[in-house]
Amino acid sequence: MTLESMLNTYGYLALMVGTFLEGETILIAAGFLAHQGYLKLPWVIAFAFLGTYAGDQLYFFLGRLKGMGFIESKPGWKAKSARVFDLLKNHQIAVIIGFRFLYGIRTVTPFIIGASGIRPVRFIIWNAIGAAAWAAAVGALGYIFGNSVELFLEDAKKYEIWIMALVFLIGTGIWLIHILKRRTS
Repeated sequence: MTLESMLNTYGYLALMVGTFLEGETILIAAGFLAHQGYLKLPWVIAFAFLGTYAGDQLYFFLGRLKGMGFIESKPGWKAKSARVFDLLKNHQIAVIIGFRFLYGIRTVTPFIIGASGIRPVRFIIWNAIGAAAWAAAVGALGYIFGNSVELFLEDAKKYEIWIMALVFLIGTGIWLIHILKRRTS
C-alpha cells in the first residue's frame, strides 16, 4: 500500500479521531497534506470539525454528569477550572467559542463548562460555531504552511515523507506528553 492510497483510505478518519482526542498538530499536518494534494482542504476542515465537536460535546456532557466533585478530585484541574470559571462569569459566549484557541485549558474547558450548569442547547450552538472557526483557521494554517515549505524547498515532493514523518513524530510526542500529564493530574 502506497502512502497516497493509505492517506486516501484512512486520512480523514485518522484526522477525525485525532481531533476528537486533541487537535492542533494533526489538523496542521492534515492541512499540509491537503496542500500536497493527498487530501482535500474542505474535507479536512469538515472532518476536523466533526472530530473536535464530538469530543467537546462528550466532555461537556461528562462534566454535567460528573460535576464539580470530579473536578475537585483532580488536583491539576483545580487551578485550570478556577481560571475557566472566572472567564465564564463575564465572557460565557466568548469562552465557549474560543476555548480551543487557549493553550493550557483547551482540553478541560468543555468538561468544566458542563459542570458549570450552562444549558446544553446554549453549548451545542456556540460550540458548533467555535468548532467550525477552529477547524477552518487551523486547517488553513496547515495548508498555508505547506505553501511556505514549498517556497523554501524547490522539490518538496522529494522531502514530503520526511516532513510528514517529522510532523507525525512531533505530534505523537506532544500528545503522549499531554496524556501523561493528564494522568498525573
